Amino acid sequence: MSADTDVQALRRQGRIVVVGASLAGLRAAETLRDKGFTGSLTMIGDEPYEPYDRPPLSKQALLGRARPEDTALPRRRDIDADWRLGVAAESLDRAAKQVRLANGDTVPYDRLLITTGTRARPWFHPEEAALDGVFGLRTRDDSARLHRKLTGGVSRVLVIGAGFTGSEVASACRELGLEVTVAERGPAPLVGALGGVVGAVAERLQRAHGVDLRCGVSVTALEGDDVGRLKRAHLSDGSAIDVEVAVVSLGALRNTEWLAGSGVAAGPRGIACDAGCRVFDVNGIVTDDIYAAGDVARSPHPLFDYQFLALEHWGNAVEQAEIAAHNMICAGPDRRPHLWLPMFWSSQFGVNIKSVGVPSLGDQLVVAQGALAEERFVAVYGYRGRVIAAASFDGAKWLGFYEQQIAAGAPFPPEYRTVDRRTETLHPVDPAFPDPHLPTHGATVTLTGHSPSERRVAFVPAHA
Repeated sequence: MSADTDVQALRRQGRIVVVGASLAGLRAAETLRDKGFTGSLTMIGDEPYEPYDRPPLSKQALLGRARPEDTALPRRRDIDADWRLGVAAESLDRAAKQVRLANGDTVPYDRLLITTGTRARPWFHPEEAALDGVFGLRTRDDSARLHRKLTGGVSRVLVIGAGFTGSEVASACRELGLEVTVAERGPAPLVGALGGVVGAVAERLQRAHGVDLRCGVSVTALEGDDVGRLKRAHLSDGSAIDVEVAVVSLGALRNTEWLAGSGVAAGPRGIACDAGCRVFDVNGIVTDDIYAAGDVARSPHPLFDYQFLALEHWGNAVEQAEIAAHNMICAGPDRRPHLWLPMFWSSQFGVNIKSVGVPSLGDQLVVAQGALAEERFVAVYGYRGRVIAAASFDGAKWLGFYEQQIAAGAPFPPEYRTVDRRTETLHPVDPAFPDPHLPTHGATVTLTGHSPSERRVAFVPAHA
């Protein structure tokens, strides 16, 4: 039987299973049906809800402008799927080509797409995490619980971590009239994602809006009262603050634990796949029946030295899912690479922050439009002499231009005369990213290196 015959049979009567009832999972399923897949389609999700939109959960939902239950993703078309919701995938048997669920059921597949995404990193001490008043924010239920608490008469909130989600939560709290303390172990908010130069602007913005921002410190303990309610937080500088709510915003963990022992190249940094979304095994050999897309996937990108990128971006989840779906039901010559240019946006403290490219890869920075002091600007990042990224504060109209510059490998520093160039931008500066080996909060693009598996080799010098 030829490869073309196999593909046609798959399209007509194959079994495709999507693990992860997410944005990526839904868009992939819709694309499969759009491209003529008429076989069986099974959607597996650990939450009891059909796919919903996550960005509003830390913005409009916390402010009461949208109910979490109203965040269901719009459907492009009917996907005629068997929905298995409220039950998590527990293991993968590649030899038998089946997924085992937590309730003991097994689901066979001809093609498997993994879109399990991420979950919020929990507070490190389980007993403290269980205190009444300690929250994470990732799911619909998380947002609903936190909104009820914030509007239920509390006065002071502690946000642990000043990445994008933590900063958005702090912004929402201030808009609700609550006193907010933000503890960030890095030198400034957003420093892991945009660097210290831009982070200093985010710091001024938070302080100007009344946030008690404490950088360079960590929360060492959360203290409860006699009935298990949060009452106090202890910081690494020896201080303590009385708080009724603590929102833990320490970044995300990729949902890959269920793949342990499966032989798939999956670990804490995600699932390694090629540019066509095909998953690698632990030996670096590409599979032909397992694909990954969305936050859980990491794949090489030619614009960024073929580094494996793990992207926590809404747009990436959509684009990668569509590429994965296309490739799953195509013969080799018709497959396409996923070459989406990373883009991200955030709204906080009255400012619209957007980025394109991979700022954290940058080794130099210039402010090409506006001025840092005015909190309205476009910062352009360079890497080894070419434009690699741009980030804007209320300057998004320029980002389409810089998207073209990045894709074209335009030289850095920019050779053209920029509009309203100011004195502060005459010479490139170090963007001031923290040491990548030190943890910071909130990078939305992770450079994960070239190794497709999580195996490590210990090098022992001959003279040792």
